[in-house]
Amino acid sequence: MPAPRADIAPNTLDFEILPLVKPTGFREYDARWWFNGIGHDKAPELNLTGVQALGLGMATLFHELGVEPKVVTGHDFRSISQPIKNALILGLVQGGCDVLDVGLALSPMVYWSQFELDAACCAMVTASHNENGWTGVKMGANRPLTFGPDEMGRLKEIVLSGDFQPRAGGGHHRVDGVCEKYIASTSEGVKIKRPLKVIAACGNGTAGAFAPDALRQMGVEVIEMDCNLDNTFPKYNPNPEDSVMLHAMSAAVKEHGADLALGFDGDGDRCGVIDNTGEEIFADKIGLMLARDLSREYPNAKFVVDVKSTGLYKTDPVLKENGATVDYYKTGHSYIKRRTTDLDALAGFEKSGHFFFRPPIGLGYDDGLIAAKAILEMLDRNPDKTMADLKGELGVAHTSLTMSPHCDDELKYGVIDKMVAEYKGLLGTEILGRKVVDVNTVNGARVTLEDGSWVLVRASSNKPELVTVVESMRSEDDMRALFRDEVKPRLGKHPEVGAYNQEI
Repeated sequence: MPAPRADIAPNTLDFEILPLVKPTGFREYDARWWFNGIGHDKAPELNLTGVQALGLGMATLFHELGVEPKVVTGHDFRSISQPIKNALILGLVQGGCDVLDVGLALSPMVYWSQFELDAACCAMVTASHNENGWTGVKMGANRPLTFGPDEMGRLKEIVLSGDFQPRAGGGHHRVDGVCEKYIASTSEGVKIKRPLKVIAACGNGTAGAFAPDALRQMGVEVIEMDCNLDNTFPKYNPNPEDSVMLHAMSAAVKEHGADLALGFDGDGDRCGVIDNTGEEIFADKIGLMLARDLSREYPNAKFVVDVKSTGLYKTDPVLKENGATVDYYKTGHSYIKRRTTDLDALAGFEKSGHFFFRPPIGLGYDDGLIAAKAILEMLDRNPDKTMADLKGELGVAHTSLTMSPHCDDELKYGVIDKMVAEYKGLLGTEILGRKVVDVNTVNGARVTLEDGSWVLVRASSNKPELVTVVESMRSEDDMRALFRDEVKPRLGKHPEVGAYNQEI
C-alpha cells in the first residue's frame, strides 16, 4: 500500500488505484471526510483505496498499542457506508486483525458488542449527523473509550507516511443476531409503570431500525415518526440539535397529545427531547434534570458536563443538597467519555445530546437509547409530574441554539487562538454592561460575566465550522443580544469566518 496522497482528482486512473486521504479528515477524536465529490462542487477527500489504507493504518496502530487485534465493525444507514466498511475491513484484515462484522448498526451497538463479543477494538463507519456525502469512522482500543487526540495523531502519522505493517492471520467474520440482543439489553430490567405516550423521531436514519422496538420493550406507547429507513433523508438530516427536526418533533407532540418526543441522530448515540407542551429542552438542561433525579438515588454522585452546558449546574440547590459535584470539561464525545471514566463519575452530559452513563446505569459510552431509558425512568419516579413540570423546577437560564459559522479546517484553530487571546484580554472589563469574571480556555473560550451569563466560541471537532453558544441569566432578549451584539460581530472581524448554519 503506497502512502496516500491528497491531490488525486476524480475520474482519473490514479483515483482508481491509489489512496486518496486528505489530512484534515483526521479530527480530534474520530475521522470525517467528504466522500461523494463526483457531481458536487466540493472535491472528494477520500476514496475507497484510501479507506483501505486507513484500515491498514488502524491495524498497525492496534498492534502498536499492544491490544488484542480483535475488532468489531458496523455501518450506519447511508448509501456509501457499506462499501466503505468493506474497504476498511479489507485493510484491517490485511493488517492482521480479526474482524467481527455486526452489519447495520448504531454506534452504541458496536460499543456494546465490544463487551458482548469480548473485543478490545471497534471501528464504526458513520458520519453521525453530518449531511449525506460525508463519511467517517469512530474507533477505539480500550472499551468503553474511543480514540482521543494522541491516538488520532499517531493514526494520522502512520497513514499519511505510509508506515503500514501488513501481517498474516487476519480474518473477517459475520456476526448475526447482535441487533436483537442489543435492543433487549437496552431495556433489560426496565418496566415503565406509568402510562406514557412517546414520539420516536429518527429522521429516516439508522435509529429507525432500533429505537421504536427498544422503547416498546421499556413499556411505553410508541408513535413512530420518520422511522422508515431512507438514506436520502427526504425531510431533514437526522440531528436532534437541528431546529428543523426539533420543530417537526414539536408538531408531532401537539398532534398526538404525547408526553414527550425523543429524537435520535444518524448513528443513535445522541438523544434530543421535546416536552409535553411542544417545547424543546436542550440536552444540557435534560442532563441537569437527570442529575437532580439521580443524585437523590445516588448521594454524593459526580457528574461531568461539557463547556457548552448551562451554568445552572453550578448553582442548583438540589445538587448541593445531595452532595453532587459537577466538572466542566472539553466538548466532544471522546473527551467527556474519558473524563467521566477518569473521575469515576456516575454520568456525563453534553449539550449536543451525548449522554454517558456508567455502571449501574450504563457501560460508560454514549448511547441514545440508554439516555431515553434514563429519561423515562425519571418520569416514572415522578408520576405526578410532566417533563414541563420537571423543567420548570430548574433555575431560569435562557440558552441559545448551537450555531456554527463555516470556517475551513485548515483555518479554524488559528481563528480560535485569536479569539481566546482577545477574550483573555477582556478579563475584568465589561461586555454589554457586565464585568468579565472568568475565561475558561479548556476548549476555546467560555467567557462568564458577573451575573452568570456566558458566551462560548470554539472550533468544531468534526466539521469545517466554529461553534458558538450563549446563555443569559436575564432574558431571551439579552440572550439574543449576547449573540448579535457580542459574539457575531467579534467573529465577523475575521474574514475566514463564513455563514452560519442557523442563527437566533
